[in-house]
Amino acid sequence: MKKLQLGFTLVEMIMVIVIMGVIGGMVAVFMKSPIDAYLASARRAGMSDTADTALRRMARDLHKALPNSVLNSNSQCLELIPTKTGGRYRASDSNSLVFGSPVTSFNMLGHNISFAGSPLPADQQIQANDLIAVSNLGFDVGNAYTGGNTAVVSSVADGSESTIIMGSKTFPLALASPSNRFQVIPANENVVAFVCSGGNLYRSVRTFNAATCPATGAVLAKDVSSCNFVYAGSDLQRNGLVQLTLQLSNSGETVSLYQEVHVDNTP
Repeated sequence: MKKLQLGFTLVEMIMVIVIMGVIGGMVAVFMKSPIDAYLASARRAGMSDTADTALRRMARDLHKALPNSVLNSNSQCLELIPTKTGGRYRASDSNSLVFGSPVTSFNMLGHNISFAGSPLPADQQIQANDLIAVSNLGFDVGNAYTGGNTAVVSSVADGSESTIIMGSKTFPLALASPSNRFQVIPANENVVAFVCSGGNLYRSVRTFNAATCPATGAVLAKDVSSCNFVYAGSDLQRNGLVQLTLQLSNSGETVSLYQEVHVDNTP
């Protein structure tokens, strides 16, 4: 009895491969556009998220900027003096902050380590080597960049009121604050700069005597194709407006975000 042999020939196998290739090519043509659109959408979403995060970080630092400290030397660089906290100094009675003669300490109204009975985080407390700034006007003796209205904290003593102890400092009479306010500049961040350079947006930290607008530090955004920073101070010296434009490009896709940030310039 003759056995039946089941299978397929080489010609049949080649024909199947050719047909599958044709079908696969046709399917790829129809699927390419949706896939490309999805990938482009994902790139745009990623760049939008990066740009939004960077602008939010810049806005957060600007909201904490020392009054009248925002500098805008060019459209690619924005600098400011950050603050960590502030308070009111005692202007009369014992251990008040005097103007026009040397002073080595003064009492602040309230406590440095707590507020309304709740302890303050360490990064909101005045500590040694922080800087006290009074009446920062942005020019002449009231300019923290030149040190005319700042003093370095040596230590803080806490009692019924907190006493700020510092090296001998003479604050000019013109700096007496009508509202008895002072701000505190952190020791580890004297000046913060946002710089666009080489396709990156940098957030750098420098001391007062270091070079301005350094293109170093933490990278907030990559693939930056354009950025534009504009600061418009108010004639009334009470507030200012910072306009931030950031554009990112990648693989033919481009996103551009714009944000306005109001800064308080009341010293």
